[in-house]
Amino acid sequence: MFPLIITTVLLGIGLAMDAFSVSLANGLREPHMKAPRICAIAGTFAIFQGVMPLIGWIGIRTVISYFKVFNSLTPWIAFALLSYIGIKMILDGLKERKCCEFNANPSSVRVSFKLLIIQGIATSIDALSAGFKIPNYSPLEAILCSLIISAITFAICVTGLKIGKRVGSCFSWKATVFGGVILLGLGIKSLVSAILSLI
Repeated sequence: MFPLIITTVLLGIGLAMDAFSVSLANGLREPHMKAPRICAIAGTFAIFQGVMPLIGWIGIRTVISYFKVFNSLTPWIAFALLSYIGIKMILDGLKERKCCEFNANPSSVRVSFKLLIIQGIATSIDALSAGFKIPNYSPLEAILCSLIISAITFAICVTGLKIGKRVGSCFSWKATVFGGVILLGLGIKSLVSAILSLI
């Protein structure tokens, strides 16, 4: 059991890196974020990161062929979702800059519930393939693995949000643009992974 826990902790840290980057971007966008919202955003990422490997584990033990095909599509889906969010953030930041230049009230950069769900899916879709790597785990081991990954993701995302809050400022359009660039970069990374897998 101990080797399983150590392996899962390392896996959880690796899987949470994308969610950390997105949390950092969210913190940059919303520097006055309160503790309940920080927990809600980090909790959303944690749920997605924990559930995805479990779905993969169930899939690999049932409809194996379908999930193996889906596995090859995950980088492309992540690219599409992250690029969409990243470009939207960049455009929002530039719009906010325009408002500031004309001394108007800048538009709200608060992360919407819809965007948060898209972020959760986009950053956790790679975690789905983690479930394909643990087909011999018992149900109890698979659930334990899922819970550990969720806990690690939550802690890492809270850290990212707090760092983003400190770096960002209330009317900083640059923070929003920078956050968008981070997400776009993650999307491009997924695209490159997908292309390299075809070579």
